[in-house]
Amino acid sequence: MEQGLNVVLMEKMATGELRKIEERVWSKNMITALEHVNYIVVGDREYETIEGRLNVDLGSLELLLVPMQS
Repeated sequence: MEQGLNVVLMEKMATGELRKIEERVWSKNMITALEHVNYIVVGDREYETIEGRLNVDLGSLELLLVPMQS
């Protein structure tokens, strides 16, 4: 993980459908910070982190998020 880890952010919609918000490489420090956060801000929107999944086949970390009401 010296180069970082590919992270995919998925939004769980009110209908139950999933929408890909973004995909980018995160540094080791950002991955480590996930142990201490419950909320993530992306594109000026705040999301609550619900769960994460390590996809070994794709070499990525997938985070499931729900939007906070503004």
